[in-house]
Amino acid sequence: MILPEDPPGFVVRTELQKAAFENGFRLERGIQSGWLRYGSTTVAGDIWLAGASMVGPWLLSIGQHEIAVEMKLEPRRDDGPGAATFVFEDLQGLYEGLDRAYRLGASLPDAPLRQFRAETEALPRGTEAERLVIQRIGQNVFREALIKYWNGRCPLTGITDVPLLRASHIVPWAECETDFLRLDVHNGLLLSALWDAAFDSGKVSFGDDGSILWSPTLSAEGIAALRSTPPCLFGLTDAHLKNLFWHRRRHGYIM
Repeated sequence: MILPEDPPGFVVRTELQKAAFENGFRLERGIQSGWLRYGSTTVAGDIWLAGASMVGPWLLSIGQHEIAVEMKLEPRRDDGPGAATFVFEDLQGLYEGLDRAYRLGASLPDAPLRQFRAETEALPRGTEAERLVIQRIGQNVFREALIKYWNGRCPLTGITDVPLLRASHIVPWAECETDFLRLDVHNGLLLSALWDAAFDSGKVSFGDDGSILWSPTLSAEGIAALRSTPPCLFGLTDAHLKNLFWHRRRHGYIM
């Protein structure tokens, strides 16, 4: 497929603008070699959109390398204006790709850290009660970032009922050496309540391939209750694996 050389026609351009605006990219930055360029007031980085006709295909090029890597979509091309370009056969696919790009932009480092600092920089930290307020704000920021990163879905159970989901730190908040690690979505999993309790207590952990590791201290009844879940955690990155290694070592899965 040849990349665009001319700006899209009015109908296609209107559809691309609508797609960008409805998914959080509302800053029009002009046309670049046939691509429509957009930015956002709430997430960093730009995107580029193109399309030859209303029957597709539709192209999305991502400016930030970190976002492009975690899009995890095919087909992927490296010949667009951004770090990577993705091709969609229909508008629904384009909308889903834009939604994913926006969620990643709002959750990947160091977006949660910037939000946390903005919300807490003027707050006192002298007493234990004041420090607990800071921690509560940080945990709320972390939870919202995880919801965006995991698309509001537990990667194990598939549960999408937000009240049933927990923001599970891999390295616990109190043991993180920096606020960056405390708020890094790669140091967290969005788990259903039962799995959160099992993971937080070390009754389960996960291998580098996402396989479930059972603690010898977990009861047969506990294993049976958890085994109704598919036996693998999908969507892990190298950054997740670094923190999961800490979790396995902390809870005695490796010596």
